Amino acid sequence: MDSPTQARMATPEHFRRLHPLTPLLRGWAYLAGAIVIIGQNALRNPAPVTLYVVLGLGFALLATAAGAVSWWFTRYGFDGDALRIDSGVLMRRSRRVRMDRLQAVDVNRPLVGRLLGVAELRMEVAGGSESDAPLRYLSFDDATRLRAELLARAAGIEADTPEAPERPVHNVPLDRLVWSTILSVGFILAVALVALLAALLVFGPSAARVGLATSMLPGVIAAVYMVWTQLGRNFGFTLAESPDGYRIRKGLLDTQHQTVPPGRIQGVLIRQPLLWRPKGWAEVHVDVAGYAGAASNGTTVTSVLLPVAPMPDVMAIVRQVCAGVDVESVPLHPAPKRARWLRPIQRRRLAYGAGETMVVVREGRFVRRLIIVPHAKTQSVRVTQGPVQRALRLASAHVDTTPGPVNATIRHRPPTEAFEFVQEQAERARFARRSDIPEQWMAQHASRVSHGDTDGDTQPGASNE
Repeated sequence: MDSPTQARMATPEHFRRLHPLTPLLRGWAYLAGAIVIIGQNALRNPAPVTLYVVLGLGFALLATAAGAVSWWFTRYGFDGDALRIDSGVLMRRSRRVRMDRLQAVDVNRPLVGRLLGVAELRMEVAGGSESDAPLRYLSFDDATRLRAELLARAAGIEADTPEAPERPVHNVPLDRLVWSTILSVGFILAVALVALLAALLVFGPSAARVGLATSMLPGVIAAVYMVWTQLGRNFGFTLAESPDGYRIRKGLLDTQHQTVPPGRIQGVLIRQPLLWRPKGWAEVHVDVAGYAGAASNGTTVTSVLLPVAPMPDVMAIVRQVCAGVDVESVPLHPAPKRARWLRPIQRRRLAYGAGETMVVVREGRFVRRLIIVPHAKTQSVRVTQGPVQRALRLASAHVDTTPGPVNATIRHRPPTEAFEFVQEQAERARFARRSDIPEQWMAQHASRVSHGDTDGDTQPGASNE
């Protein structure tokens, strides 16, 4: 994605600079760090307040000047079939984001950015040492327009196409989001720890009460942080379908606008924790190239397509993601009885099946998991066999995709069955890739979405309780 500066340069009028407030937004963290350091030195070495004020102002001016120079030399614009980002003052750098490698486009708005009307546009790109290519910061309108143009170019349609219309698919109500957080093992353990310490604080010896009160603090903080993080990250979660992909909007203080083209989804994970089962809830994660781990600026990169929803809505959405194929119609083959020596609790849950377009893997007893990998997204297949498996005449087959939450492992099968599956899956993947053109998804679905045709599907969760 990086190219030498000797590469062909686009005409200057095609290039644009970032938002003028970028130096201030980038430099506030350095300024805060400088204030902390100066404050610590002031406590150790008392000196006239004027000296520290001058030092702080001087550092602020230097940081602002350096940021302004960097902003001046940073430009972006389309150069052929790629978006080029030129940056650097002494060491010039030119990075090319190829449209055929573009996986997803996000528009993030931190709290300060929302107040100032700016946003960060981050492009997730397949391959390379850096999977994310951020533009920090643009005006919110410019970021929205650039996102629409990027997705249009990646889909091979006219670059000046207006932002595609969307159809609401699912909204997560606040009460369900709160209860899904409360009904989690981590939250219950934190509350139980606090309750135990509170009982000891009331009924225990008075000499130990100060220590007990101090030890309660981490548990209280953990419980509050867990609820706040879940609510803050997924507040107002909305999933919509459009010709350019699935659009996700969420966030309380820091808002995120993600767009994931379905053709770029490498795998799907349906996860149902034990405590959600009475409610019939589940969550959906996806593998998207470039979405594993964290972004280069340290922000969390999420793979959640749906944080919590009723199972019928989950299956309807997964059916849309899988191009209308009913995942539940794929016949599953259970693990042999001797697998109980390795998985005594979940042996009956271990199963897999291979349909016409995808592999389906079922596993998990306390946390049920259903894993779906399209044949066309299979990157490699392999068989592993540990010493205990060898003694039990068992082996495991793996279907590898991009790094992420989807781990398609067919556990504890007879070795002949595992090797036969690997050979057949390699052939299925080879055949499926011949007709798989992910960048054409927008062109193929534009008419269907804009006319409200959902192939007979209802709109799951569009009107929630």
